Formats: sequence, C-alpha cells, structure tokens
Amino acid sequence: MSTTGWAQLRQQARSLETQTDNLFQSYSSFTSNPSKKPSDDEIRIESQLQDLLERRESTVASLHRTLDSDSSASSSATKLQNVLRHKEILSDHRKEYQRLKTAINQARNHSNLLSSVREDINQYRTSTNVDPTREADYRLEERDAIDRSHGMADRVLATAYAVNQEFGEQHLQLASINRRIKGAAMQIPGINTLIGKINTRKKRDSIIIAVLISFCFLMLLWIR
Repeated sequence: MSTTGWAQLRQQARSLETQTDNLFQSYSSFTSNPSKKPSDDEIRIESQLQDLLERRESTVASLHRTLDSDSSASSSATKLQNVLRHKEILSDHRKEYQRLKTAINQARNHSNLLSSVREDINQYRTSTNVDPTREADYRLEERDAIDRSHGMADRVLATAYAVNQEFGEQHLQLASINRRIKGAAMQIPGINTLIGKINTRKKRDSIIIAVLISFCFLMLLWIR
C-alpha cells in the first residue's frame, strides 16, 4: 500500500470536514431570517453541502479500499479506527444537514404564515375602512370589560374563601362539642352500660320483628 496515497486521502477527508463545518455556520443563519422563497445564497450553499457530502462519501470509500490492500498488520488497527472516525463524522454531518434543512423550512413556513395573516388583517382594515381611533376605543372597552370580569372573579373567590373558613370553624366547634359529650358520658357512672343495654334491646327487638315477618310470609305461602 502506498503510504503517500493514504496520507493524501486522510488530508483530503479532514479538509472536506472543515469545509462542511464552515458551510454549516453559513447555512444555519437562514433559520433566523428566512425569505419567502429560498434565496440564491441558500440554494448555492445547500448545493455545496450536498457536493461535499458526496465527495466525502467517495473519500471514505477510497480509504476503505486502501486499508483492505494494506499488508501490514501493525498499522491496520490504527488506520481502521481513522476510517471509522471519518465515517462517523460523515454520518453526523448528514444528520446535521437534514436537521438544518428541516429547521429552515419550518422557519420559512412560520414566517410566511405570519405574513399571510398580516396581509389579511390589512386587507380587512382597508376594505372596511376601520378608523384607528374607533379601534383604540374598542380595545379600551375590551380591556375594561376584562378588568371587571377579573374583579368579579376576585369577589367570588373571596366569598368562597370566607364560606370555607366558616365551615372550618363550624367543624371545629362540632368536634369540640362531640368531645365534651363523650367526656361527660365517661364521667357519669353507668352511662356506658345503659347505652349498651339500649343498643342490645334494639337489636333484640329488630330480630324478633324480622322473625315474625318471616313467619307471616311463610304462613301466607303455605295457605296458598
């Protein structure tokens, strides 16, 4: 393998990578202030980028062929790493080119949409002869209406907060009364036993009534 040929190809690959980076800086400027249609400079830089990427693809392929013909095993590993690195940079630059192209198109579409909206507004104003003074008064009235709506919303919220606070205070009062009743019940001798007997009697009466109703229902069925 010719060492000179390998060195020339690597130098060419690095030079093309540098040129691509420089063109990216110019190409990315079109994302901030795109024209309605691609300008001559944009078309020229885009064509140059496509040409550089194709030339770099050919250069990397030539490096691969030169490496395959190398009979020296000692330098093959290092040179293979160099080839893979150039190939990786080429892949990254292709992705960056597509990203910038998409960003420019999106910026152009957004700018054209805004321009179209402005033109429609101007045409409407021209066709309807809108008085700038009346338009300013209309905007002031709209702002006053919005301010009144905000004031009403603030009053409603203040009332809601007051009611919520009152409910909270009532809840605390009921909880305090409940605690006092329980405390008094604990202090009266035999009150808990009496309440338990009442509950037991209620359960017993409920059971008796349920049994009686069931018996009557069964008797009705038997009579039929």
